[in-house]
Amino acid sequence: MESLGELLKMWPRGGEMTVRAEQKAAQLLEEPLVIRLRQKYPELDESMIRLNLNVVYQYVKEHRNCADCPGLDRCPNDYEGHYTMLSCSGESGSAQLIDRKAECRKFIARRNEEQIRRRIRSFYVSEKTLQRAYSADEILTKDLERAPAVMKVLRYIERTKEQGLQADGLYLAGRFGTGKTFLMGYLLGELAKSGYSGVIVYMPDFVEDLKSMLGEPGKLKETVDLMKEADLLVFDDIGAENLNPWVRDHVMGSILNYRMERKPTFYTSNHELDDLERHFSFTSKDGEEFHKGQRLMDRIRPFVEVVMVTGENKRGRS
Repeated sequence: MESLGELLKMWPRGGEMTVRAEQKAAQLLEEPLVIRLRQKYPELDESMIRLNLNVVYQYVKEHRNCADCPGLDRCPNDYEGHYTMLSCSGESGSAQLIDRKAECRKFIARRNEEQIRRRIRSFYVSEKTLQRAYSADEILTKDLERAPAVMKVLRYIERTKEQGLQADGLYLAGRFGTGKTFLMGYLLGELAKSGYSGVIVYMPDFVEDLKSMLGEPGKLKETVDLMKEADLLVFDDIGAENLNPWVRDHVMGSILNYRMERKPTFYTSNHELDDLERHFSFTSKDGEEFHKGQRLMDRIRPFVEVVMVTGENKRGRS
């Protein structure tokens, strides 16, 4: 449907133009959208429609475009993701036609998705892990061997939606490639829809990057504060990092000490809890320090439910 302005340029001058204009007005008056609009607003008479011909034409055109929507990125309407809405105010003879732009469902959905993505911060974890949209059924049936673990994650999500932020988190342990990170990404995405903020941190890369932050105290504080304050915090692949005493005692210890009994912390690991404690008890700089490993575990063990994730190694599979 071409624009009214383009049609006017093509019309001849004089009486024939008036005839053509009358024909177009008559066509608009017969449009189902216009008929329904007049049924909704009986005070909207023909003279008002003729007086606001361009607005009514825009209204019909944009609704037709939406009916055959080519996608939000190729929206042909004047304002991407918006269409014209008409209403009428006043009584017959003194009524006014009011037009406004309304957001379409696709525009609202994209805005909501962007708001959800902004609630989740990722440190060194693939964005694909966080952005893929899966249903609960897909999560459950993707690998039936890990179904018991999936059920625990789904129950945790539902419990949080019903009761609010929980004090305890989850500790997902299992072999490489069984989908532990994937499940945590799903949990963050689902709870982001309920307004919860989340941070997911891939520990091996994060620990290495922390060393460079020693010379940037402002950036270090900002990062640690973000991890302290997030509603949901995931330490991904914990136990695989090259640990040093400063990271263990001053970064991890500070974050976990702040969060315990306040906000839930989640973990994925190839280690069970006892193995993780041994990992924390040894650093390349100071050797064995069992009491420091135990002290950190005292901020983890009591505040998680351990979930064993079994199943096939899915890495490298499409």
